[in-house]
Amino acid sequence: MNDNYQDASLILVGHGSTLNADSAGPTFQHAENLRARKIFRHVLESFWKQEPYVWSILRQTWTPRVFVVPLFISEGYFTQEVIPRELGLTHEGASGFSSIQKRGNQTIFYTAPVGTHPSMNRSLLARAEEVVTQSSPESTPGKKESSLFIVGHGTGNNENSRAIIEHQVRLIREQDIYRDVHAIYMEESPRVGECYQMAETENLVVVPFFISDGLHSFEDIPMMLGESEENVRERLKSGRPTWINPSNKNGKKVWYSSSIGNEPHIAEVILERVSEMGRQV
Repeated sequence: MNDNYQDASLILVGHGSTLNADSAGPTFQHAENLRARKIFRHVLESFWKQEPYVWSILRQTWTPRVFVVPLFISEGYFTQEVIPRELGLTHEGASGFSSIQKRGNQTIFYTAPVGTHPSMNRSLLARAEEVVTQSSPESTPGKKESSLFIVGHGTGNNENSRAIIEHQVRLIREQDIYRDVHAIYMEESPRVGECYQMAETENLVVVPFFISDGLHSFEDIPMMLGESEENVRERLKSGRPTWINPSNKNGKKVWYSSSIGNEPHIAEVILERVSEMGRQV
């Protein structure tokens, strides 16, 4: 990043949770990383579900330019409605709100979410490789002997949620790294549990395309993959991983990774989102 942002603040917006501290982890991690690099005058964290809240964060900075980057996977309800509303961004008729708005002496730049950036497939691939090599250093299967599954939430209320998962799957397929690459979903077909029938190989690598770990990645998806609820609950209580890599399920060997939110590459995606907005003025 060659531009001068010493007159600017960067605000990272995460979902957050009052029930799960891990939910906010990636937001704090990337904010600290970027703060240490001294690119911006200020780098601030904010959240929808915990303090510091999105609705109050603009009161904490007075720089002429403010870049707001949502740490979310897709364009949808939160990024197109909730966050703009909480920030007080004004709507402009049926076309929605402008991503660049003046407020007194400040200009607010509201970027696209990090998850829709094309290079996010780099983070997905890094997580997939990491979970296999770290858990099976002596017997790592070749990627051409493995099937890669990207897990999305899926919802009938937001078609963009599915579209971004399928876009990343297409990008990875084009690189011809794994034998086969598929999208699976928690709340849409094909469901998570269908991966065993879909896989062309005996080795499955499953990566949740979520920014942070929480209820879905720690509990729901492992059980959908076939781990017993009893094992998941017991491991959670003792602070152990809820999925043991690799696990043998339905005649397949399965590696299941954590979410991608703490991948270092995401900090570069954040900076690219800022640069994209900066180039518009």
